[in-house]
Amino acid sequence: MAGFWSGKKVVVTGGAGFVGSVVCDKLKARGAETVIVPRRKDYDLTDVSAVRQLYDSAAPDIVLHLAAEVGGIGANMANPGRYFYANMAMGLNLIEEGRKRGLKKFVQVGTICAYPKFTPVPFKEEDLWNGYPEETNAPYGVAKKALLVMLQSYRQQYGFNGIYLLPVNLYGPRDNFDLNTSHVIPALIRKCLAAQRNGENRIVCWGSGKVSREFLYVDDCAEGLLLAAESYDGPEPVNLGTGREISIKDLAELIARLTGFKGSIEWDAAKPDGQPRRCLSVERAERLLGFKARMPLEQGLQATIEWARGNLKF
Repeated sequence: MAGFWSGKKVVVTGGAGFVGSVVCDKLKARGAETVIVPRRKDYDLTDVSAVRQLYDSAAPDIVLHLAAEVGGIGANMANPGRYFYANMAMGLNLIEEGRKRGLKKFVQVGTICAYPKFTPVPFKEEDLWNGYPEETNAPYGVAKKALLVMLQSYRQQYGFNGIYLLPVNLYGPRDNFDLNTSHVIPALIRKCLAAQRNGENRIVCWGSGKVSREFLYVDDCAEGLLLAAESYDGPEPVNLGTGREISIKDLAELIARLTGFKGSIEWDAAKPDGQPRRCLSVERAERLLGFKARMPLEQGLQATIEWARGNLKF
């Protein structure tokens, strides 16, 4: 949509992070003149006074709320209270203060962790409320899902134009490769590269390897978010994904091959697997947004591995 961003002030929370930095690059390429990225050291978005200060100084037309406190299974299990509070509070404050100021549009990034533990595959948006999320990440998922209800309620009562998107598991260059907080792809890449560097002949992975996941390349996700901001104004959530799943065992073997790691892959069954399967229905995004993921998994993994080789410190 040529000219959509022209003359608009856009706040991108989390804009210095993994997805946010790609979103900001794409915004500038689309002609956005003013893109404001609030940093945590300046604005604690869990504090309503800091959110008020941000809105007062930036006076945005559109807010893309990407900031989150999140991690893999281990980090979720270690921080259930913090992850619930931080994600709930940030969204709550940004939406309410945005409403008061007549914000033109609010884009909320949700999470696949909001879906019920045993959602039929492929996950359809209408199944979002048909059960409780998988236990290890439920506090995070429930907090994010509550923001969908908030946006729908605010649309109904106040006419507030907030939309809600559900990206599947993300990966790509600039991801978080910290083994204590990272998700599965960066964790596996780091383990393989570290084993090669240290001359080790095995890596140990969490769980059984039997569960499946779907992965969306970061550039594809950023494109989906901006297409939604430009063209979607409805109350219903929209999945962003590829519609293709892979078992964690097959993923680990693929990453080992692409990194050149030739040792053994061992599975620690004492560690949790998380949700049994994840694979999205992507029909709604294609129909409403014209969005279709473009990056093949193997090619995206190769790009991520090359970035990690050049940027990680072991």
